[in-house]
Amino acid sequence: MSRVIAFCFLLLASVLAYLHVDSRPAWAPFASDYPVNTANQADDALETTEGSKPIKPLKNTAPVKMAQPTLQMDWLPDTGAPSVHAASLITLKDGAVRAFWFAGSREGAPDVVINTAVFDPQASRWSAPTVVMDRVSAEKGLSRYIAKLGNPVPVRMADGRMQLFFVTVSIGGWAGSSISSVISDDEGLTWDRPQRLISSPLINLSTLVKSPALAFADGRLGLPAYHEWIGRFGEFLRIDASRVIDKRRMSSGRSAIQPVVFTDGPQVASAFFRQTRSSSQPKQIPVSETNDAGQSWVVSKDLEIPNPNSAIAALTLANGTRLMVLNNIEAGRYRLVMVMRKANSDQWQVVQVLEDDESLINDQHREFSYPYLISANGEDAHLAYTWDRKKIRHIYFSAAWFKHAISILKEKEAQ
Repeated sequence: MSRVIAFCFLLLASVLAYLHVDSRPAWAPFASDYPVNTANQADDALETTEGSKPIKPLKNTAPVKMAQPTLQMDWLPDTGAPSVHAASLITLKDGAVRAFWFAGSREGAPDVVINTAVFDPQASRWSAPTVVMDRVSAEKGLSRYIAKLGNPVPVRMADGRMQLFFVTVSIGGWAGSSISSVISDDEGLTWDRPQRLISSPLINLSTLVKSPALAFADGRLGLPAYHEWIGRFGEFLRIDASRVIDKRRMSSGRSAIQPVVFTDGPQVASAFFRQTRSSSQPKQIPVSETNDAGQSWVVSKDLEIPNPNSAIAALTLANGTRLMVLNNIEAGRYRLVMVMRKANSDQWQVVQVLEDDESLINDQHREFSYPYLISANGEDAHLAYTWDRKKIRHIYFSAAWFKHAISILKEKEAQ
């Protein structure tokens, strides 16, 4: 009898959570075509693409041969932890870049902490790392038991403050997660008391975050999130400060998590997902689309680029060029590439192979995963990703690098 009562309770909670959105405030259009990753987003002059176009698969998987200018590569500072993962980035008001990542003895361990450090672009040097949040601090701030931390995601609020979303787990694995956040008035030097986001009126479990937020025209944020309990699907959270004021399902079933979003205008956007399909289904990138600024999402045709159940990163530059960093293989995470789609094209092409252990035997393959992209000025890009769970790699792509990459693509297309 107790199991029946528990099942009924869970069913009721699920129904109420699904209906929770009905009385929420009216939705606003997207603010721009640009993700909420820079401090000066409102001042950027941006170009948008004309509506949603069909997306073609990679033309070929051979990288474009790049000459000068070279990429600038380094590592996030070493904290001494044996395992690091899930790096994210945000541009500061002075042009520097702040990184966040979690580190500990292993993913999900009680000793995992969320670290941060600042990259000075003039000196090409990272500051010493500091701890933003550990398990004990999260427990005290949230007044609840916290077993583990994960996935920090920074955003720029409409009033200029910095907000950091992160995942907390009180019981079970990642499927038992919820999202919490802290806010900083001084660009990440200090943080206020953490607050838990309530995305469901009763259980409020299995909501995680991995990808950058988008801005709405009314100053609120659209946060791509996902579930891993019962189903594996994406959700789009409408956030006002530290409150979830609405949420919408982006996909269904058990096949798509960790959405990244490209906007095509005030009402139109496409979400690309990490696939979590069964072995019999295509190992490609699931896609959903919205034509009403995220209020409803419709599953679309897969993007025919291989995906091995691994996260992807996405970024739109000011000239309309779109970038993704991903593992373009069907199994493993030993190859990481950057693909590009020009503003006037529907064709994705590999422009840089970042890591590739394909020539090594299986037990020697390293993991290159969880990429995260931002731009400081709309013309460049900073990339961070996990390097074999031991380090976090940082790569800077200058505006000159992208100009050269685009020129090479044009030459290839003209041949």
